[in-house]
Amino acid sequence: MKKFLALLAFSVTLAHSAPAQQDPKAGKILDQMSAKYQALKAFNASFTQTLENDAAKVKENLTGDITVSGQKFRLKMKGQEIINNGTTLWTYMKAENEVNISDYEPDEEEVSPSQIYTLYKKGYKYTYVQEAKEGGELCDVIELSPEDRNNAVFKVRLSVSKADKSVKSWKMFKKNGNRYTFTIKKFVPNPPVTAATFTFDKSKYKGVKVIDLR
Repeated sequence: MKKFLALLAFSVTLAHSAPAQQDPKAGKILDQMSAKYQALKAFNASFTQTLENDAAKVKENLTGDITVSGQKFRLKMKGQEIINNGTTLWTYMKAENEVNISDYEPDEEEVSPSQIYTLYKKGYKYTYVQEAKEGGELCDVIELSPEDRNNAVFKVRLSVSKADKSVKSWKMFKKNGNRYTFTIKKFVPNPPVTAATFTFDKSKYKGVKVIDLR
């Protein structure tokens, strides 16, 4: 579970050091981007995620789908689902047909997918890099650097659409040589969601083994 949450998040930890001087141009764009997503009641995104490590000659691609509403989310990736209703976390492994249930403790999680669009507000210095085209769309590229030098991440590059301030992609650079690129393929604002969207219904998983860790 933590592996997948880490890939979706900008960093493994949130730093708590004193605020650094920030680039006002980058800050304005990030604020507009954040306001866009926080104004939505919910959103759904299909994505492609790439892990690269040149030294280890690794390049892996994953695809997935995530639905977010406030602090709730439902994440689907190959062979796994992670569901959070704000208080309970379900992690389902398809190969084992097993679900682990635990209390959702946001302070102990690496970073919830529902926090992605506000991470820059605490613990990061951000600077404007350049304009660049991505998928034929003009984007603003912003670089974020963690203020905490012990952070496993040393740089994040975020591409924000100039047209509608949506996130098109981000690339996370880690000190161990891993680079994670997360690209949004399809974005749906305010999809229909109910309480059932963010709850694991074991009746839909025949024979599932339930392990309650609470």
